[in-house]
Amino acid sequence: MTKEEIKKILEKVIIKQYPNFQSFEKEDTVIVVERPKEASHGDYSTNIALVLTKPLKKNPLEVAKKIKEGISNKVFEKVEVAPPGFINFYLKKEFFVNNIKEVLKNKNFGKNNLLKGKKIIIEYTDPNILKEFHIGHLMSNTIGESLSRIFEFNGASIKRMCYQSDVGLSIAKAVWGKVKNPNVSWQEAYVFGTKKYEESLAKKPASAESYGEAKEIIELNKKIFERSDKSINSIYDAGKKWSLEYFGQIYKKLGTKFDDFIFESQVADYGKKIVEDGLKKGIFEKGDNGAVIFKGEKFGLHTRVFINSEELPTYEAKELALAKEKYKKYKYNQSVVVTGNEINEYFKVLFSAMSQIFPDLAKKTKHIGHGMMRLPEGKMSSRTGKVVTFEFLLSEVEKKILEKMESREIDRKEESLGSVQDRSEIIEKVAIGALKYSILKQSIGSDIVYDFEKSISFEGDSGPYLQYSYARANSVLEKSKAEKIKSDTNLRMTSEFTNEKTSGLEKMMVYFPEVVQKAGREYEPHVIVLYLTELAREFNNYYANNKIVDKADEFSPHRVALTEAFSIIMKNGLWLLGIDVLEKM
Repeated sequence: MTKEEIKKILEKVIIKQYPNFQSFEKEDTVIVVERPKEASHGDYSTNIALVLTKPLKKNPLEVAKKIKEGISNKVFEKVEVAPPGFINFYLKKEFFVNNIKEVLKNKNFGKNNLLKGKKIIIEYTDPNILKEFHIGHLMSNTIGESLSRIFEFNGASIKRMCYQSDVGLSIAKAVWGKVKNPNVSWQEAYVFGTKKYEESLAKKPASAESYGEAKEIIELNKKIFERSDKSINSIYDAGKKWSLEYFGQIYKKLGTKFDDFIFESQVADYGKKIVEDGLKKGIFEKGDNGAVIFKGEKFGLHTRVFINSEELPTYEAKELALAKEKYKKYKYNQSVVVTGNEINEYFKVLFSAMSQIFPDLAKKTKHIGHGMMRLPEGKMSSRTGKVVTFEFLLSEVEKKILEKMESREIDRKEESLGSVQDRSEIIEKVAIGALKYSILKQSIGSDIVYDFEKSISFEGDSGPYLQYSYARANSVLEKSKAEKIKSDTNLRMTSEFTNEKTSGLEKMMVYFPEVVQKAGREYEPHVIVLYLTELAREFNNYYANNKIVDKADEFSPHRVALTEAFSIIMKNGLWLLGIDVLEKM
């Protein structure tokens, strides 16, 4: 009995009990069925009686009681009315037993066809070559990968795409910095080039010589774009090769496999042509310095440059070509772009221009702007060199996890986690799980101040807590195999066992498919995070209060079945978040 089925029952009962009520479509009335916050209020609850007060012109408590009268007692264990007009539904034990059977039978439990037939291309991460992979890229990658998996689990056909900047002024600054300082890292070269560029511009009125550095970088930018200088090409190509190998290693750690990579240089020429054609049609116009601009003020936005005064296409122009290139490669129903929310206004201008050039593609494109991750020290900046890299953050989290694991082993007087290699792999997966959980546990648009201690807690509200809960369930299942106790759900309905109260764990597992669909409809992985955390608490509570593997207990097979069902749902849920499960911790 799902909430969708309850909605259908309510609709039929309401129309039968109130014949004068025209229809839900005409009255614009929506039935909402939700899981109550308090378990004592039932397995599902609805406020429809309160909603119907106005169209029916009746007291909500009276409406609720009349609706309850029309609901068959055979369907639910019981139905209760609560002031001021809520209707609470309590499911029968058979429903929970059948749900466990379904989970054990279907290892992809929760997978559905909500988005079947829909083609979605999702673009995320999007690092610039010659720069380090920082925690902003980690945010985009984590969110984009999770959304990709959620869409897939909801039946959509997915293409993962990474759009990487390989031309432009920031690239020129890094190459110029490398030319001047061949032995420094690419990030250091970028910081040096940026500093000199800004200093020379600031001194331009007083010193033509100082301005020469900025001018050199601007000219170098054109050379890179046109590939007109062999020595520069050689430096640039070596840097690009290093960047792609470096990014590839990180994608492997994070569990992302992109289906396609598109570079700015691939769409630059076409982007320029699109804007030039739009200029002829009056969509764009010439600015004072000869640049081609889009007057966003006409649409309540701001003006942006699409071709600069050097006659080079800007990021905006390339984005227009990118949309067309994506559709050419993959005839999508929807294109989802995940970036930091600091460029939300940029995308509004871009979509305004796109709606006049490629209106169909503009309608199909959705931008998701995520918040920023900060450490307690403050915001990072790659421009100034105060960048928090993914590797740095990962290594810091790994150190703290190692300390915690070692202290736990000493406290429990347990053996260590196998070889050094095994330990290293486990720690890395736990650390990545901690980072991803911290990113995904709240709504996508929210900023995050990363809390090291909370993120690695084994007690709750963390990635390691979920991984540990799964590992604990796996340990129980391994023990049941050794004791030769097999899962058996039929025992739940025997006369001796049927009077036992349905556990919170059994009830919680019912909601997983609904949570997956909600995450897919709302583009919000955090609803899965919240659910899994609650599910893990229910399992650990069940574990603490029940001896699951016990040859002397004839109902142990049912408890083993419950543990197995939990492990399947937790594994599926963690996969949706891009977090690896661990067989032992």
